[in-house]
Amino acid sequence: MVSRISFSARLALGVALIGAPCLAVQAQQTVSQPVVQALPSDEVQRLNRALVALAKTPRDRDALIEAGQAALGIDDLEAAIGFFGRAAEVDPGHPGAAQGLGAVYLRAGRAGEALVQFERALAAGADERAVLTDQALTLDLVGEQAGAQAAYARALTLDPANDEARRRMAVSFAITGNRARFEEALRPLLDRRDMAAQRARAFGLAIMGDGERAKAIVEQVMPRDLATRLVPYLEFMPRLTKPQQAAAANLGLFPRAADIGRDDPRLARFAAEERADSRLAPSGPPLDARPQPVTTPAPEPARVATVTPVTVTTVSAPAAAPLPAPPPPPPAPMRVADAFAEFANAPLPDARVSGDAVDLSRIAIRREAPPPPPEKPKPKEPAKPVHPSRVWVQVATGKNVKALGFDWKRISKEGGATLAKLKPYTTPWGEANRLLAGPVDSRDKAQAMVRELKAKGVDSFLYVSPEGEEIQPVK
Repeated sequence: MVSRISFSARLALGVALIGAPCLAVQAQQTVSQPVVQALPSDEVQRLNRALVALAKTPRDRDALIEAGQAALGIDDLEAAIGFFGRAAEVDPGHPGAAQGLGAVYLRAGRAGEALVQFERALAAGADERAVLTDQALTLDLVGEQAGAQAAYARALTLDPANDEARRRMAVSFAITGNRARFEEALRPLLDRRDMAAQRARAFGLAIMGDGERAKAIVEQVMPRDLATRLVPYLEFMPRLTKPQQAAAANLGLFPRAADIGRDDPRLARFAAEERADSRLAPSGPPLDARPQPVTTPAPEPARVATVTPVTVTTVSAPAAAPLPAPPPPPPAPMRVADAFAEFANAPLPDARVSGDAVDLSRIAIRREAPPPPPEKPKPKEPAKPVHPSRVWVQVATGKNVKALGFDWKRISKEGGATLAKLKPYTTPWGEANRLLAGPVDSRDKAQAMVRELKAKGVDSFLYVSPEGEEIQPVK
């Protein structure tokens, strides 16, 4: 019987070699009984290869970053932060280590720390296309939606095929209540029947208070057990704060019941720091300022970061800058009494009135009547969608649309009175087509029809077509 080293033993071996190379020989002697197991995933194999490389050179920066990315791929955040943190110790200025730490902190919901790391990665020369989408999400997570939307737009300018940036940007527009931009961002993905875009659409509609449509989308596009678990969360989306809405819709991180509607104070601090960015401060001398002597400008405060395998601490080192000369005191406000002070000792004019005087206060002046107020324009009725969301009963599927017409003749006979007043329609469904009966007035009526058809031996179920989906009659 041939023994072999298990994956868990190899992982322990790699970690031991990174921390203490002298134990390599002892660790390699650990064996396990052969077991029957599935082949490891690509990310596990990737981590395996990185650990083998680290066994030879424990301080190989590239191997540490590769191991961190592989650990992140299998959602082992503690291992990933350890690998990226060690890489940052080996090469503090390398953008890959900062970008990796930012990705881990983002996945863990630590948006403030992630934002610091992404800024450091970009300053070190990281590719914007690899950083902007995640950096924009961290801005959403600290409540800076305007900055997030600008970063998403920049990411899409650099890579128009970045579907993840497009979905996240749509959610950001929903958080700010911009429904038109929300729909506009998702439209290209919905036209391609992107399932992740349907999920983003459901969350966005729930955020904007349209819970019924959000529920209908989830029930339509997701498996029943998953939809049943997700619908209660959609009902709470309007009550969440903006950062909580971004975390729930993009990362699946929902707050505890006691924290619904209450932001972490640390997020407010990071948001304040973003709004107080020095790049937004006014520059140049103030108006009416006196010329000042030329002085040597002091360096800007430097942000110094200390990276450990677990946390990132940001320290601001203030620079000693010369104090500017105080501005001249403003002139004292003039009083009305001062303006007429020179007349205080002058003799008063003769105020006697002659008999020919005219009292101007008794003359009535004819004035034109004010024009009538303009009529308020009548509000335009919102245009009805060409293909509104409607309720149907799906009775069959098939690839050949013409063949569905023959199926309808057979099924309508079997359904009898239940289907007698309905017409057949069809719509694409993946590589096949749905055969629908309807439209039906309400969901309850459609469910009752499904029960009646089941009693007659006809398989069917409720189907709610999303707004914009084209439903064609069967000819």
